[in-house]
Amino acid sequence: MSPRKIRNKDELEELKASILQKREQKRTVIAISVGTCGLARGAGEVMAAFREEIEKHDLSDEVYLRETGCHGFCEKEPLIVIYPNGIFYHSLRPKDVPEIVSETVVKGNIIDRLLYKSLTGEKIICEEDVPFYKKQKRLILGNNRKVDPTDIEDYIAIGGYSALAKALSMSREKIIEEVKKSVLRGRGGGGFPTGIKWETCRNAAGEPKYVLCNADEGDPGAYMDRALLEGNPHSVIEGMIIGAYAIGSAQGFVYVRNEYPLALKNVWIAIEKAKEYGFLGEDILCSGFDFDIEINMGGGAFVCGESTALMASVEGKVGEPRAKYIHTTESGLWGKPSNLNNVETWANVLLIINKGAEWYNKIGTEGSKGTKIFSLVGKVKNTGLVEVPMGITLREIIYEIGGGIIKDKKFKAAQTGGPSGGCIPESLLDLPVDFDELTKIGSMMGSGGMIVMDEGTCMVDVARYFFNFLREESCGKCVPCREGIKRMLEILTDITEGRGKKGDMELLEELSEVLRDASLCALGTTAPNPVLTTIKYFREEYEAHIKDKKCPAGVCKELIQYFIDWEKCTGCDRCVGYCPEGAITGEKKKGDTYIINQNKCIKCGVCLDMCKLDAVIVR
Repeated sequence: MSPRKIRNKDELEELKASILQKREQKRTVIAISVGTCGLARGAGEVMAAFREEIEKHDLSDEVYLRETGCHGFCEKEPLIVIYPNGIFYHSLRPKDVPEIVSETVVKGNIIDRLLYKSLTGEKIICEEDVPFYKKQKRLILGNNRKVDPTDIEDYIAIGGYSALAKALSMSREKIIEEVKKSVLRGRGGGGFPTGIKWETCRNAAGEPKYVLCNADEGDPGAYMDRALLEGNPHSVIEGMIIGAYAIGSAQGFVYVRNEYPLALKNVWIAIEKAKEYGFLGEDILCSGFDFDIEINMGGGAFVCGESTALMASVEGKVGEPRAKYIHTTESGLWGKPSNLNNVETWANVLLIINKGAEWYNKIGTEGSKGTKIFSLVGKVKNTGLVEVPMGITLREIIYEIGGGIIKDKKFKAAQTGGPSGGCIPESLLDLPVDFDELTKIGSMMGSGGMIVMDEGTCMVDVARYFFNFLREESCGKCVPCREGIKRMLEILTDITEGRGKKGDMELLEELSEVLRDASLCALGTTAPNPVLTTIKYFREEYEAHIKDKKCPAGVCKELIQYFIDWEKCTGCDRCVGYCPEGAITGEKKKGDTYIINQNKCIKCGVCLDMCKLDAVIVR
């Protein structure tokens, strides 16, 4: 039976109250994270075990098993939170489920072995007390654990679509003014003021106007948008509807890369449910406003994250950028005024409408308001998605939320902003993280990627890696980007392979200026950032590669050799067993006989990783 369409704010409040009343009898809620990261670590099997166990104990009327999106703490998946007490269990296996149901759900007992243990050894019961979450301000991502993304009633129960109902009672000008006052800046990379973009599109000549959501997330290691679309798609849809109403648009598009099947599925379900309840389609909430959303699947081209390339792709053309002497807000999709914001930007709109620009302005820094979601990955103990107020320092993110560097090694750099971002050294760990401060030091916010590197990272190789990525992803339309990136990659490759020569760094800097000044889109103009920041902050590493033909970090294969330290080697034979080329020989139990045949060694690093005694050294 189809639900009755909601006609106004009062009916929405009545529906919310009835949903909450129905659920009061279910005293216990088990929220299990089954986003892509959770499913990859077995959350699907854990979920199935919970269903079976709850049915076995005849608890279906008392326990609500909520299948949610990613909670953020990907390092500890699969994980659950049991309400009302907020009990946090992590790293679960199906075999743990019977005990959780019989002991915690039925009897209220805590299972110590499943609790999170802090770095000091303290066992933590509640999710809110886990250090990874404690320093965060999860205004956007926090709702993931409160809703089943396929159940619109879950979203309505936490106040979903109340911002839309409020917005429809406001004038379009008032909505845009409120967004402008909030100083919300686009979370997709450039940080352009959202309210100004909306106003420009609203005032632009031409009909129809289009609203688009950029979910073409292509930065290596970044998955913030995927997690939001998988876990709380209605928040993005609601933001788009409000934006469309303010701008005067009747048609929207969500551009999602095809590599996000779960996000695609959940967004499609959310759109259909929103139509059933009257939040999408004709005469939304009896306001006379019509708006619909279509999904467009991208082929995974990194350049299609750029606005004009994305719109060309939606039109069915090759995803190539065009010169922006005319902005897309004036002539975008099919030559009509078009407003493009990314997933996280749209989700922020609800907070501003519901709580006001004044409330929103209290969070963040002078020029960067609100929170930002980062994907914290790399050589950090606690990897995952973190949502923090703008202005928090890198040190707080990496050490207080991330738990520090794996194996307590020395921090070397953090790369922010994806392949077009910069590498930030240890001397800038106390830098406040916001749009302006990151730009000042040669990096950028980007969509929110944050890759942490330790002392074992070669910064020249890092620059080479990102340029290899950019070369493959450049559309090739403009000469500076197509040829400039290719030539810079050749120079970086020569340096890492021992063919570097005097003047290479200066040539890289000169080519960087050409890319910045002459490239057609942001892929080319920001591409030099990894090179310029690594030369600026890690110049000595470039000099070691070029002058001494050495890689101080022991990474570049052409410049290193592996040896056995006889003083540490006990002859355990472990390295021999793992060496894929049979390059290691020696007499078992006699450590001083073990040697590595340099002619056979392919420098794969397996012996280094497998040795528990640190007897394998790199020179």
